[in-house]
Amino acid sequence: MDPNQYKVMLTQAVDDLSESESYKGLFHRHVDDTPIPSWTTLHEIVELTRSILFPGYYGPSTIYSHTMKYHIGVEVERLYSLLQQQILAGLCFSIENEGPDTASSLLSAQRQKASEIAAQFISQLPHIRRILATDVEAAYNGDPAAHSFGEVISCYPAIRAISNYRIAHLLLTLGVPLIPRIITEMAHSETGIDIHPGAQIGSYFTIDHGTGVVIGETCIIGNNVKLYQGVTLGAKSFPLDEQGNPVKGIPRHPILEDDVIIYSNATILGRITIGRGATIGGNIWVTTDVPSGQRIVQRRE
Repeated sequence: MDPNQYKVMLTQAVDDLSESESYKGLFHRHVDDTPIPSWTTLHEIVELTRSILFPGYYGPSTIYSHTMKYHIGVEVERLYSLLQQQILAGLCFSIENEGPDTASSLLSAQRQKASEIAAQFISQLPHIRRILATDVEAAYNGDPAAHSFGEVISCYPAIRAISNYRIAHLLLTLGVPLIPRIITEMAHSETGIDIHPGAQIGSYFTIDHGTGVVIGETCIIGNNVKLYQGVTLGAKSFPLDEQGNPVKGIPRHPILEDDVIIYSNATILGRITIGRGATIGGNIWVTTDVPSGQRIVQRRE
């Protein structure tokens, strides 16, 4: 091929890629002086939060009870600084389409809001630690192969995924856009466990093995619930508006009441209720309500 043809091809590609119609809906217009969400920084935020919640298991290993307050203080100060910036980055996504003057005035208000949310988040970390302690206990008690709480905290992918979820869910309830989803997708990439930050999950929650688990945005999960690998808590279908676009924000995922167990590769679809103490066997589909205490398994031929 003539070298000049290469230049023509490249020039044409640049022209095509620069056409506004080609990047419609795919372009994020950055507002000057606003931070951009960073996966690297968010990973550091998650690890810092873990080192505060599980001291000695994550972060510095040489921590003693008499230096605990110093350690926590240093980590919290670093966390607050990083969190402010990333929360602001998430909030700024909502002002990307504003004019420069409007964006500038909104940015000042968003900085103050980001500081307030970061402080509120850190103030809730004692509660997050308490509920994660119940998740660790549930994983330990539910697995005869677990020899200690330390092994569960250090090794079990469910604890990594659930801790990411609980961090992200708190940020979401505090009004932070985008950032919570990035945090849960980090765990999804690392563990194969996909928990939407919008799901509501009670205490003593555990996932055995975990790979392939999907928990949808509007799921409500009670206390002392156990899932096995490959479980899907998903939606069947959702209505469309007059323009044919999906209607968002409506409840479309299952409700699991307390003490439910769902075995591997079961698929639970739609806004149905799995009653308290019910057991769902492996490799089956459930699309209707299951009464409390019921046991649903594959029918034998």
